[in-house]
Amino acid sequence: MRTFVHLVLFACAIAVAIGAFLPVAWGIAPGDVALIDLRDGFPTGITVEQIENQAVTFYKSMTALLLGAAVFLLVAALVGSRAAGWLGVIVGIGTLAVFFWRLNERVGDYLRDNYDTVLTDRWGLYLAGGGLIIALLALLVPRERLTAA
Repeated sequence: MRTFVHLVLFACAIAVAIGAFLPVAWGIAPGDVALIDLRDGFPTGITVEQIENQAVTFYKSMTALLLGAAVFLLVAALVGSRAAGWLGVIVGIGTLAVFFWRLNERVGDYLRDNYDTVLTDRWGLYLAGGGLIIALLALLVPRERLTAA
């Protein structure tokens, strides 16, 4: 990998790790969303406030998946493994995509009625999503060519 790709992936890993602890939509932080809710969907009739107030243990929350993506990006930055980088990007973007899909599934009408406040000042989404997108672009940079000696 090129040197600047290592540096960009390192910065992206830090951004994703910080974003894993900040709100991603309204007041919903990744620590408020259980993995079971991502897998099976939120219960019928749940409100945004109820999602915000869920008590979820750390290792069973969406935060664990985003931190896992950050670890893969960090390994890719330190070792130069493109596979680890791609795995981190896929896990991270997949986690955020499934979260918003499941959120739209249950509170889609509320989401559309209050679209102007959904993503206002949601630094978790900005950092995690932006870091993952920039990491994706960095991984698309071609490898260095070996010079003939």
